[in-house]
Amino acid sequence: MKLTADQVKKVAKLANLPLSDEEIEKYSGQLSKILDYIDQLNSADTSEVEPTFNVTGLSNVLREDKVGESLPQEEALQNASQVKDGFFVTKGVFEE
Repeated sequence: MKLTADQVKKVAKLANLPLSDEEIEKYSGQLSKILDYIDQLNSADTSEVEPTFNVTGLSNVLREDKVGESLPQEEALQNASQVKDGFFVTKGVFEE
């Protein structure tokens, strides 16, 4: 599957990646090869293969959830650049 320069530009824009014309040409070829490889994988017959969701065979590798000691609020906030009402202040995620 050959990707066009416009398709690469669109993907780069979605990923917020500024690309030069040389990079667009380079990545167009590389991404096309990746998609061709994926097409080869899609053509493999996997009808007799059981789905695998856990390759280790372990059922639970997490530790028990226990309440333990934690930092006092004052100590946790002592190096914060901005604090308001006992909480960290950060830039808004959804603000521009």
